[in-house]
Amino acid sequence: MIRIILGVIVGFIAWTIMWLGSDYVFTASFPWYASEQTRLMLAMLNNKGSFDANTNILLLNIARSVVASFLVGYLSAVIAGENRKSTLALGVLLLGVGIFFEVTTWHYFPVWYHIVFLLLLIPVTIAGGKLRRFSN
Repeated sequence: MIRIILGVIVGFIAWTIMWLGSDYVFTASFPWYASEQTRLMLAMLNNKGSFDANTNILLLNIARSVVASFLVGYLSAVIAGENRKSTLALGVLLLGVGIFFEVTTWHYFPVWYHIVFLLLLIPVTIAGGKLRRFSN
């Protein structure tokens, strides 16, 4: 049980590092990404409401989330020594935190983005864990 809890905690921390780290890498590496992120932040602060979000950035965010969720599902399964409880618990934790952040930005982005982002967290995390097979 301790290994499962440790797998979930490490997986959550790793997901957060991958999310923030990939944002930093894209911002530092691609001027178009940095300028678009700046535009979005200013629009959010100034408009305090809906604005035209860049679909490419939203799709990139979903792709970043999918990659991070898959990798941490695998990592959690390796640490936990199993791939069922740890990946499900991690997926639920990611979903819970994801709901919080999506609700706080609900009026800034299209509904399809929030729904797709949240719906992929649990199944992709579980899929990453299934990559690591264990014998009973």
